[in-house]
Amino acid sequence: MANLVLKDVSKLYPSGALALCKVNLEVSDKEFIAVIGAEKSGKTTLLRVIAGLDDATSGQIIIGGKDMTGVHPKDRDVAMIFRNDTLYPSINVYENMAYGLKIRKTPQVAVEQRVKAAAEILGLTDVLTRKPKMLTAAQRQRVALGRAIAREPKLYLLDDPIAGLDDNLKAQMRSIIVSLQARMEGTFIYATKNVNEALTMATRVVVLREGVIQQVDTPANLYDYPANAYVGLLVGSPAMNMISGATLKEVNGALVAAYKGVNFAISPEVAARLEDKQAYVGTGRKVIVGIRPEDVVWGEGEDAAVTATEEADGRLYAECQLSGDLSLLALAPAGTAKGGAAKIKPDGARIYLFDGQTRLTLLSRDGGYEQTSYSDASVQPMAYEEEEQLKTSLKPVPPAKDKKRR
Repeated sequence: MANLVLKDVSKLYPSGALALCKVNLEVSDKEFIAVIGAEKSGKTTLLRVIAGLDDATSGQIIIGGKDMTGVHPKDRDVAMIFRNDTLYPSINVYENMAYGLKIRKTPQVAVEQRVKAAAEILGLTDVLTRKPKMLTAAQRQRVALGRAIAREPKLYLLDDPIAGLDDNLKAQMRSIIVSLQARMEGTFIYATKNVNEALTMATRVVVLREGVIQQVDTPANLYDYPANAYVGLLVGSPAMNMISGATLKEVNGALVAAYKGVNFAISPEVAARLEDKQAYVGTGRKVIVGIRPEDVVWGEGEDAAVTATEEADGRLYAECQLSGDLSLLALAPAGTAKGGAAKIKPDGARIYLFDGQTRLTLLSRDGGYEQTSYSDASVQPMAYEEEEQLKTSLKPVPPAKDKKRR
């Protein structure tokens, strides 16, 4: 297998759309890394550029210590598995799995050994003689995986491969893919828009926003130490409550976040992590306060009206109106109903703080930060304004039009 290094990789399409912007990433040998982000964040483009299906506009792609920038896809020794990967309908499972090997003129003995080994790993031995139309959706996806495994590539790139399956089959395929990666000791890069899927499968996760890496970290660190408000919103379900336009001040020696007459107490532990107190405390400088629904304490604090309820993952959540335009989604006790009253407050030890303009976190990491042995590109998040300036600098300037003579 192999490690992967991306150095300042950008992708600008002829239309002028910038899909990737100065991407720097290191993936260790045998690592399982996931790539997440909203629609059109650059997830698929990133995989296609690594595979060589799309050329990078600039930057370097290094696989197994070799510079593969500009190298033909077939010579990169990379396997890419797509969502609803197409199987050849006229040939059976064995022939589908062997097809890529035969194209590469692999000796027949090796073809048989590899296909049978892949089939055994994926539980496909009993269906090798069947045509694709005789298989279930999950079996067809396993055949696509088997076709990639049989090739024994250096790098596996999976582009949301189970998105089209129902929930039960997704759970089954997630387990298969994780077990497969461990058994093969392969280097896997798994792109998905399903954040929870990524958090449960990968050792580290890359967060993309409009082609720019926001954070590369372990699932636990993304949840507990989001680098900016975007990561805070993306990671966690239901999404984090965000209170924009709040300020920080001290009341009786304790730090509080204030918004339109409502004060939220911040624990001494979180206050100690505030990196630039002079710039924010008592200055009126705007901050964004992040509060996860599961971190809202029920039965204490401010009076609130329950304006709506919803169930998610077997738990009940309530939308609680505090005052004016301030409301919080909170994990609620059973029996909570719309129209009822509540008392709520955030857990002061679980409050997140972001700059009101840059949206970068204001809190340093503490002893709870999970250190990893994996190589890391030490991605430093940029303020949104810096991102836009960088994107603009990478786009070509259109030629000036000649002025018409009067």
